[in-house]
Amino acid sequence: MCTHFYPPVLPRPRLTGYCAPVDEGQLTIALRIAKVRTQIAAACERTLRPISSVQLLAVSKTKSEAAIREAYAAGQRDFGENYVQEMVAKAAALADLPDLRLHLIGPLQRNKVKQVLPIAALIHTVDRETLADEIQKRAEALGRVVPVLIEVNVGGELSKAGCTPDDAERLADHVRACKNLSLRGLMTIPPDTDDRDRTRGYFAALRDLRDKIGNLPDLSMGMSHDFEIAIEEGATIVRVGTAIFGSRS
Repeated sequence: MCTHFYPPVLPRPRLTGYCAPVDEGQLTIALRIAKVRTQIAAACERTLRPISSVQLLAVSKTKSEAAIREAYAAGQRDFGENYVQEMVAKAAALADLPDLRLHLIGPLQRNKVKQVLPIAALIHTVDRETLADEIQKRAEALGRVVPVLIEVNVGGELSKAGCTPDDAERLADHVRACKNLSLRGLMTIPPDTDDRDRTRGYFAALRDLRDKIGNLPDLSMGMSHDFEIAIEEGATIVRVGTAIFGSRS
């Protein structure tokens, strides 16, 4: 008679060091912020920069007051808004939050400057002398000095705002002559491309332009899909929306 040997059924070994795939849609805003800050730290480490040299700006345009409050509770203080009317409304609704800072990162028309100045921690989008002059006039009336960035259209795209790289140095001189403006640096939104080398080239071009102009501490560049590259090329402010708040509906 033939007999068969069957080995005993052993318990399945536990997997260590294994994490199930994360459903990004289920992450809370606090967890998303933590993840972004980890990525910022890693990019800083790769380039031997202190983490404190990069400011995270949470782009909250079209997002609810509740979403901003959730991010604030997670320690976020700087938020970017594109539209003046929405920015003014949010400033009023969130006035109870100490140290909340709203940045204007969208185009600014001269007739909206008066509304923005009392609430903007930083204006990222000065791109012409006439706008600088209007900000100067309104800032002088308020008795305050307004920090600004010059927006540069590094890709030469007709669909985007910003002065040309060739005009940036002249505009910087003009802004510096405005006693109620404090020129902090440059900002750009490069062409949308999947080519990381091209993206890196645009960021490097803005950094080189900043260095040419001189004495400008800040570079506002990099968004959810490319902020790590921007940090590697010298960004001091990264504007992150989707990676924190999710896709716009």
